[in-house]
Amino acid sequence: MKGYFNQEQETRRVFDAEGFFRTGDIGHVDEVGRLLITGRLKEMMIVGGENVFPREIEEVLNFHPDVAASGVTSRMCPMRGEEIVAFVEPEEGATPDPAALKSWCREKLAGYKVPREIRVLEALPRNPTGKIMRRELKVMLECEDEATVSP
Repeated sequence: MKGYFNQEQETRRVFDAEGFFRTGDIGHVDEVGRLLITGRLKEMMIVGGENVFPREIEEVLNFHPDVAASGVTSRMCPMRGEEIVAFVEPEEGATPDPAALKSWCREKLAGYKVPREIRVLEALPRNPTGKIMRRELKVMLECEDEATVSP
């Protein structure tokens, strides 16, 4: 790839000085040499000085039998930098319990990766291809935070 069509500034941003294209994907090579993508740099959250990727938490939540899908984002926290907030969409006929989901996460994740809050939504916001829109979840939190601060 030589660059983005008619977007010179964006092209300069994604290519480094040596001409390498920087995708923003984060990953690692496992013990048998496979490249595993674990997240996107722009989605990374910093919780108590630790790097956390939403995808890892979503994979744990999505494995719970009461959860059809999940979306994870964060909001600013004066003590920890960011705090994790998870949104879950229930499986048909299920009623996920946020406290039980937190316990589920505690069994499978490091303590700093456990969501501070888990909310159940009838349906998560999705784009036309069905991908969960984490940005919309973050905007929802920011609007709530603004409403509680405003006079």
